[in-house]
Amino acid sequence: MCTAATYKTKDFYMGRTLDYEFSYGEQITITPRNYEFDFRFAGKIKSHYALIGMAFVAGGYPLYYDAVNEKGLGMAGLNFVGNAAYEEALPEDETEVSQVAQFEFIPWILTQCATVAEAREKLAAMRLTGTAFSEQLPTAQLHWIIADKDSCIVVESMKDGLHVYDNPVGVLTNNPPFPSQMFALNNYAGVSRKQPESTFAGVLQLDAYSRGMGGMGIPGDLSSQSRFVKVAFTKLNSISGEEEDESVSQFFHILGSVDQQRGCCEVTEGKYEITIYTSCCNTAKGIYYYTTYDNHQITAVDMHAENLDSDQLICCPRAKSDGRINNTKMHGESITQNNRRTISRLYGMQMLG
Repeated sequence: MCTAATYKTKDFYMGRTLDYEFSYGEQITITPRNYEFDFRFAGKIKSHYALIGMAFVAGGYPLYYDAVNEKGLGMAGLNFVGNAAYEEALPEDETEVSQVAQFEFIPWILTQCATVAEAREKLAAMRLTGTAFSEQLPTAQLHWIIADKDSCIVVESMKDGLHVYDNPVGVLTNNPPFPSQMFALNNYAGVSRKQPESTFAGVLQLDAYSRGMGGMGIPGDLSSQSRFVKVAFTKLNSISGEEEDESVSQFFHILGSVDQQRGCCEVTEGKYEITIYTSCCNTAKGIYYYTTYDNHQITAVDMHAENLDSDQLICCPRAKSDGRINNTKMHGESITQNNRRTISRLYGMQMLG
């Protein structure tokens, strides 16, 4: 499935893993300010905040998995199978609130909102519908994390309505619903980054015979609840420098704590869930970093190096495993060659060019 997290040093970072058994051909996609969104029920928006993120582009439309806008607000959708439930679309004259199809939820929020506080206002007057993008791309069962440098929330649409929760840990995985994910942290109140003291019994002196024993009990399996606990512990105990290379490197280490390796999670006979990509976006600078299963070289795309006043999507296929970029033009414009670079200070890689 998936794991999302936030991280703050001098700047604020947000990213996620996409864990699945196959890829839809998603690519880094910049939506400039003048790309026209024609929302199914909410009408057209011709001018808006620019976005960068990972999307599957279908018929010229960006179906975002995760994205950040130029104001620093980020959002990601994660699988919520068995719990997600959406409203039925109503005729326009039967509702006074905005109706938003779940597939357009990310751009609907990020094109209009600069902060979590503004997103909350939109959510208070919104019905999230189960309208599918197409017959070939049916409705996905998702919940969402929305964050800026000051706050973080989770949005879950269920049978009993739309829920908006504060997220004090800045982490989200899949099932169970977010309150249950948070409650499970109580089971680990005793774990620590420090070595444990011997409290088993006063008559026994027990020894901490290995480093890291303060964290004994933190789960290591790939279930969504366990991944939530593992990343929450890793993130909240994480220490790094304030500079960009240190911060980005540490963020990838945090999400790397729940990487899924091919062969460890069998979905069906002979098919295995893997971490297809991991992303990290500096929300203040609009730089989208990512790695893929076959390429752990960190690649960066800077949205501000592109023409953000364009009206065409700007798309970039993911870097290949040999470090080269596939320059195939997909939809709209292609990202300029000098905007694709590796974090050479971290890994000694050559700049892509």
